[in-house]
Amino acid sequence: MKDLNPLIHSQLRLSVLSILMSVEEADFMYMKQKTEATTGNLSVQITKLEEAGYISVEKTFHQKRPRTVCRMTDAGRKAFMEYVEALQGYVAPFISQTEDPTATGETVPC
Repeated sequence: MKDLNPLIHSQLRLSVLSILMSVEEADFMYMKQKTEATTGNLSVQITKLEEAGYISVEKTFHQKRPRTVCRMTDAGRKAFMEYVEALQGYVAPFISQTEDPTATGETVPC
């Protein structure tokens, strides 16, 4: 089985990438609200994803207030999809089991 990408496997970084996979862009406050992360923790995780090349970050000002907007990069989309495929490899055997695991004749550990 493939190893799970440790950079993506962090709960908060996985949340950020999941959000960005479903939208064109997201600003910092939106992601903070959706992830329920602290400002400092979210900022650190966004920086790690940006340094990895998984997201791009644009910092501007809107009405004299700083605004940080994040977008998924092509490399980030590829890494996310590889992560999902690896995770599917881990869980597929459990998902494909029938409701009664003893129906296959296998012993179920207690």
